[in-house]
Amino acid sequence: LKKLFVNFWRRNLAFFRLAIITNIEYRLNFFADAVAQPLMSAGVEVMLWLAIFHGIDRGSLAGFSKENYLAYSIWAAFVSRITSNWQYEFRMIEEIETGSINTILTRPISFFEYYLSQFLGYKFVTSLISLVFPLGAVMLLGLPTVPHRIPFALLLAGYHLVLVHCISFCVSSLAFRLNRATGFTVAKNLCLWMLSGELFPLDLFPGFWRNIMVNQPFANAVYIPVGFLTGRLDSSYLLRGVISNTLGLIFFGALGAALWQRGLRSYSGTGA
Repeated sequence: LKKLFVNFWRRNLAFFRLAIITNIEYRLNFFADAVAQPLMSAGVEVMLWLAIFHGIDRGSLAGFSKENYLAYSIWAAFVSRITSNWQYEFRMIEEIETGSINTILTRPISFFEYYLSQFLGYKFVTSLISLVFPLGAVMLLGLPTVPHRIPFALLLAGYHLVLVHCISFCVSSLAFRLNRATGFTVAKNLCLWMLSGELFPLDLFPGFWRNIMVNQPFANAVYIPVGFLTGRLDSSYLLRGVISNTLGLIFFGALGAALWQRGLRSYSGTGA
């Protein structure tokens, strides 16, 4: 049993390191994904909220100040980049569609853990770089952020990454039976853009719908961790986030396993 655990650990640590080395090698792509895109998104969001508060001519909206919305928009732009998985999801779909998945199926590793370890490795190095910018921005501008809450918010976001990968595994498993499964990735990302609180804080939904949105696991991608570290939410939301994320893992994990097994039964093994 100990030998199995050691082999499992070494194997996945190797995948983890592979993702870090591979992505750092392409420095321009890494800079665009970890820094340039979230900086541009944060700039657009900040200008949008400044225009909204100028237009309504009030000091608060839904009980929160302009400064709180600015802090939320800056943090959300970076955290949302950390908790997204479209890049690896496209790779997983391509492997199945082209048949290059054969190289994984014939080895003593699983497709799920192979990409999960790489995904976590990439997000680890991305987080180290990305989070320097929002932290510096909120400190420079004096925007509300509770420093000692940052580790807890990041832990919840990290836990959510496993759920994100399970969802990507479900979508990629559709490629066994469907052509152009990447269309589901685009549709899924558009839905998560709103459900996660990346587009705007979930506080702005009417009361009934807000409760539904906050208690679904997708809120752990942006709204709950960002709301918690900016002081919008108290610690009880972290527990709610852990519970909803765990339920989401059970559901999408079971769904992914079922779709994968059905896909393998219909897979002909042709291609690369």
